[in-house]
Amino acid sequence: MSSFLQVTDLQDVYGRIGEFGAVSTERLPIESCLGRITAEAVVSPEDLPPFSRATMDGFAVRAMSTFGASEANPAYLTVVGDVAMGETAPMQVGPGQAVRIATGGMIPEGADSVVMVEHTETVDNTMVEVFSSVAPGQNVIEKGEDVAKSGLFLPPGKRLRPQELGILAALGQRKVTVYRRPVVAVISTGDEIVPIETKPATGQIRDVNTYTLCGLIRNLGAEPLPLGIVGDEPRALRERLLEGLRQSDTVMISGGSSVGTRDYTVQVLSDLPDSAILVQGISIRPGKPTILARCGTKAVWGLPGQVTSAMVVFDRVIAPFVEALAGMRHGTGAVLKIPARLTRNVPSAQGRIDYVRVRLRMEEGELTAEPVLGKSGLLRTMIIADGLVEIGVNDEGLDENSSVLVIPLTWPIRPETGWSGDMP
Repeated sequence: MSSFLQVTDLQDVYGRIGEFGAVSTERLPIESCLGRITAEAVVSPEDLPPFSRATMDGFAVRAMSTFGASEANPAYLTVVGDVAMGETAPMQVGPGQAVRIATGGMIPEGADSVVMVEHTETVDNTMVEVFSSVAPGQNVIEKGEDVAKSGLFLPPGKRLRPQELGILAALGQRKVTVYRRPVVAVISTGDEIVPIETKPATGQIRDVNTYTLCGLIRNLGAEPLPLGIVGDEPRALRERLLEGLRQSDTVMISGGSSVGTRDYTVQVLSDLPDSAILVQGISIRPGKPTILARCGTKAVWGLPGQVTSAMVVFDRVIAPFVEALAGMRHGTGAVLKIPARLTRNVPSAQGRIDYVRVRLRMEEGELTAEPVLGKSGLLRTMIIADGLVEIGVNDEGLDENSSVLVIPLTWPIRPETGWSGDMP
């Protein structure tokens, strides 16, 4: 049996992630860090908020002064002042006293809660009726409740979303140390592949994979490096591969794992200095003939030439490796999945993981997953599909009406990654 057919389990492929380290780091202004991964723990230099503050308009009080208050039996409190926004509260609040306060205002000393203005009635400038009791801490954010001084609030390996950038800004952190964006080179191979601006002759097809794969790379927060098309010629592939290894952190060869080209692709990879073939097939469909090699410290992937297979392989196999390069630390390919009901039987063969394309529909308040019918190489099936359903390696299929978990294919667009689409 050819070694190419000695497929590797997907979990064993994931186990290779630790063999490739993360990229280098850089320190950037936070406005440039959306989607980046923290390279070190971020510890708070101060309490957030720096003082206890009201979360409602109303009156700062001692909670005990309101116990038992109701519309039938209101509490009468003496108003001893107002807290102006942005200023230190100069007064103290004693038993039976209240201070007018706006949302965000500093809680004066002695007060431990805020009565909503809707639950009060002003009697005059010095007296207020309270119609509802409050508990200690009610309608108040305590000093340091969001983040305590010297507390860890962002661990290493955390992707920075708008909310993380917000808390960095709130703590005055102008810059943060993050991993740089990994550069992923993409090489399309095949004598039949032509640039997209070229009208294909008989037997030729346009280069679709460069554009789908570069889009997927961008959506992971990495930088695609499209290196164009290489015909079925080993020397040309070697030269382009070496170029990719010089300029990027990992290389993907699209079409280099098909029956017609896999032998010379493996040979080219094997002949490179300090290289090893790690995987020559994975027990998944689509994507079985996927190659993983190590060249020096970098991973090189051989993907199926069919665009749908290449996209599924990228999503389910390669993406965790790219995220690990970027500094993410999960390393398992784990994703959030959407529960749904399958609308028809789906057969499968044991011994491999099947990824079935499905379309999500809401029917009578229930989310359903409808298998997308069509030959595996049809790009249209990926356009119709909302996600993938995984059929386990030991399963012979899934039954109609069974509960399934759908892996979303709604890859978010992250335009800040900046690939212009220019081709060499």
